[in-house]
Amino acid sequence: MTSHRTVFERQAPAARQVTDALRGSRRAVFWLEDVETFDRPSLTGTIDADLTVVGGGYCGLWTALLAKRRDPTARVVLLEAETIGWAASGRNGGFAEASLTHGEDNGRRRWPEDYDTLHQMGLDNLDAIERDVAELKMDVQLERTGVLEVAYEPHQVRWLQESGRGEWLDRDAVQAEIASPVFHAGRWVKDECALVHPGRLVHELARVAADLGVEIFEHSAVSGLGSGRTGRVDVRTTRGLVRSRTVALATNVFRPLLRRSRLSTVPVYDYVLMTEPLSPAQMSDVGWAHRQGVSDLANQFHYSRLTADDRILYGGYDAVYHAGRRVRPEHEDRDASYRRLASHFLTTYPQLEGLGFSHRWAGAIDTSTQFCAFHGLARRGRVAYAAGFTGLGVAATRFAAEVMLDRLAGDATPRTQLQMVRRKPLPFPPEPFAKIGIEATKWSLDRADHHEGRRNLMLRTLDRLGLGFDS
Repeated sequence: MTSHRTVFERQAPAARQVTDALRGSRRAVFWLEDVETFDRPSLTGTIDADLTVVGGGYCGLWTALLAKRRDPTARVVLLEAETIGWAASGRNGGFAEASLTHGEDNGRRRWPEDYDTLHQMGLDNLDAIERDVAELKMDVQLERTGVLEVAYEPHQVRWLQESGRGEWLDRDAVQAEIASPVFHAGRWVKDECALVHPGRLVHELARVAADLGVEIFEHSAVSGLGSGRTGRVDVRTTRGLVRSRTVALATNVFRPLLRRSRLSTVPVYDYVLMTEPLSPAQMSDVGWAHRQGVSDLANQFHYSRLTADDRILYGGYDAVYHAGRRVRPEHEDRDASYRRLASHFLTTYPQLEGLGFSHRWAGAIDTSTQFCAFHGLARRGRVAYAAGFTGLGVAATRFAAEVMLDRLAGDATPRTQLQMVRRKPLPFPPEPFAKIGIEATKWSLDRADHHEGRRNLMLRTLDRLGLGFDS
């Protein structure tokens, strides 16, 4: 098998250019600086609730909001360990993808009997988000511009030709959309993705939920679940207790409160750069008039998009796992990843040499072995949970919220009958095997990108076992 260098190695910028571009950047999340925040109380004392939601990100907030829509008289309490949206919901790229299954290939391979239904439900869910944003007057900078899937290697052009999704763009057509010398072809999938401002979305969800009567408590980490009186669940925090009829767990990448879920996810760190605003001349040099999201076809892929003030967010490629499944701030400061992203950015947009990055940050993705969300019930149907969104949580969390509410109500709906909802993913192995396996998979994915996409024996075996993965 003959190895070849990718375009990012063949056309890498000088190290000096990378250093210059990063010099003015600081470790901070642009999205979270660009929102108005509010101080919310911590839970103290003991209260009763009909539903207690644990987690103040997209999944928890959608669950609380939709619960009040279903029953405005219900007492709904939301508990957040830190502040609203401080983790994945405030740090992502803002791609609200319709897919509930991490793409068609993954969905058809795992749930062939349900895939067409899942695909339509995903589209309906994205439409519902767009309606909610309009009807609830949520200022989230939503743009239904779709995603431009681009190829920068000949084998990726072949993959795009075989895809059949969206509008085919040859080299001239893709260059007319976005002027990058490394884009050889593209497919513009217009109806399956919206772009949003992640920080504004999570804070607007909190605003609307509070307006509907949801009681939101920050700095109220849940330490455990106990069996309460008269069939209730006791949700314990450091300084308080909620005696709740039902509970929805939306803890994302953090240590699950239920022992059964503790091997079901691993935290994989994703790294992001944000540029300074482009000048009108720089925007003219790049084009990008239709403001699509952009993603390439490599196993270790990049994603990019424009902000409302014409910055470029550029992220992806590295996906870093730290042994022990721990989420720690020090994992976010990884100079090698930021330098690699900056180098790849300058290869992609060489006409923007001299443009600096203002922000750099990272966040942990709750990765599952089926690469999309899994769902469950516990405590005799009084506790529901969803996790494992694997980077596709911006839109899919709303669907997961509906599933949890259906199941807590005891309702058999088309959502709850899906095999994706009923089956559990295989757990990750314990350490040190998790670290060894993940590192071997990453090495194999990088090797495939350097061998025209050809997957080695390990990746082919994982595919056959239903564990096939791309980053």
